[in-house]
Amino acid sequence: MRFSANTLQVVVLSVCLSVVEIPCATAFGQEKAAAKPPFNTLQSKAPKEQVIARLEQRIPQLMKDGDVPGLSIALLRDAELVWRHGFGVKNTKTNEPVADDTVFEAASLSKPVFAYAVLKLLDAGKFDLDKPLNQYLPGNYDVGEDPRLGQITARHVLSHTPGFPNWRSQGGLKIHFTPGDRFSYSGEGFVYLSKVIEHVTGEKFNDFMKRVVFDPLGMTSSSYVWQESYETLKTFRHNSMGEATWQSKPMQPNAAASLNTTAQDFGRFVSAILKGEGLKKETLKQMLAPQIKVSESGTNNTKGSPEKLSPTLSWGLGWGLQTTGDGVSFWHWGDNGDSKAYIVAFEQQIESPNVEAVLFLENARAQRIYCVSW
Repeated sequence: MRFSANTLQVVVLSVCLSVVEIPCATAFGQEKAAAKPPFNTLQSKAPKEQVIARLEQRIPQLMKDGDVPGLSIALLRDAELVWRHGFGVKNTKTNEPVADDTVFEAASLSKPVFAYAVLKLLDAGKFDLDKPLNQYLPGNYDVGEDPRLGQITARHVLSHTPGFPNWRSQGGLKIHFTPGDRFSYSGEGFVYLSKVIEHVTGEKFNDFMKRVVFDPLGMTSSSYVWQESYETLKTFRHNSMGEATWQSKPMQPNAAASLNTTAQDFGRFVSAILKGEGLKKETLKQMLAPQIKVSESGTNNTKGSPEKLSPTLSWGLGWGLQTTGDGVSFWHWGDNGDSKAYIVAFEQQIESPNVEAVLFLENARAQRIYCVSW
């Protein structure tokens, strides 16, 4: 069946195969805010071999129906990467197939990776989540004479509560509410924090991420800036007509949006989160603990407090969090326009020791993705 254009259906594998419904990725992505993501799960305790066979059978048709030229998927079970696969093509003009080493734009999936790096600094005793950022990076940043800048901390940024908009307008960057008062999704906050981290470490941002995250986790194909190897490895963006448009080549890093990666690399990152690798136990607990409730009416709350907060959705440090009958999941999605991504993972499961996660990376402005059901 076909769903409306403002709805993105994705397959999520927890203890069982689940189907999770979320709005189009623009809701929490780079473009604009939208309505709340209502999740509905359908349970099936299928063996991984059956799950993989079903995905391999169904995904090509789902991509055709949803106008998705290329897609890469990774599946984790018991915190281990058990399957990854590329479908479709990198570029509809050349028809070069998506392979295991194909590089995609992670878009907003950039944020939890950066959050992980910041928390590693916390564990090393080199950073404080609750110290005002302008005590690390003196000055008014880009907001002018607004005393509220002195209240913004890394915890506010990682939980999307600094008071910034998602992206600044032509009038410049403004703080719209008292930091910590409410959730309002903000890429600007992550950019500000990245400048602070560069000042604290004395390293260029991508060099810092490579040293602290990519190298330790073996994420050899990942970078927040363009690499020469991407010329042949990276996908092209495709418009709503399925036409190849261009290959994004970020020369300057953006902590909120410019990560280039593969399904295997990002799978390794999620595996580290599920295993608790690289972070102290208490720090990981903070990362995946609710810091702020999310509004039911949308993600942009710069103009006023939300009328109603979601009973199931909240934000941790870098991750969205949701509680369903299957347990607590951490998730994120990304939207760079003609390139989208989605990740969801379950830390704990009901009546099962299994821990599973699924990651999608695609190279299209897809408005119609169909669900796989068992």
